[in-house]
Amino acid sequence: MIYTVAIDGPAAAGKGTISKAVAAHFGFAHLDTGLLYRAVGAKVLAGAEPLAAATSLDPTDLENDNLRTPEVAQAASQVAVISEVRAALVDFQRAFAKREGGAVLDGRDIGTVICPDAQAKLFVTASAECRADRRFKELAGKGLDVSAEAVLADVMARDKRDRERETAPLIAAADAKEIDTSDLSIDQAVAAAIAFVQSRIS
Repeated sequence: MIYTVAIDGPAAAGKGTISKAVAAHFGFAHLDTGLLYRAVGAKVLAGAEPLAAATSLDPTDLENDNLRTPEVAQAASQVAVISEVRAALVDFQRAFAKREGGAVLDGRDIGTVICPDAQAKLFVTASAECRADRRFKELAGKGLDVSAEAVLADVMARDKRDRERETAPLIAAADAKEIDTSDLSIDQAVAAAIAFVQSRIS
């Protein structure tokens, strides 16, 4: 069975957590496409040219423990606006989406650009303040020296860059179900996502 679930949304809205839970529930494979851009960003920080970093990406590059740092997140957001980089990563993502047994992909442009024919599309969002608070707690919990103000500024800067880029801007697909997680628990958000995907499968 080939079945594709596309889950999009801004940073720290909860789409990664929801995507993993949906994939586990249905037994589908999961790809955090943001990791592809983070891996490219990490290579650029190490001195590589953006396009060369994208075309030479290897699955083992996604296992780098440093991909979740704020510096790599910023680098990822910056390389993601380069159309040649996005084009180089499209084939990787589309091949994953068509794998036998079902696939869940989460990112910024899965339902609009990468998999416009996905059988189920979700757009997971939350207020910038709520998302910044979650990201601040996550980073502080890892012992990183960050301020709540700086994290909010970072989230808003990434939102602006994601929404205003020329290639594949962050927007909800017309046929995507929106889930606002601002006032939902993780369990409630996951349950809503699973119920929607189940309704599309049925």
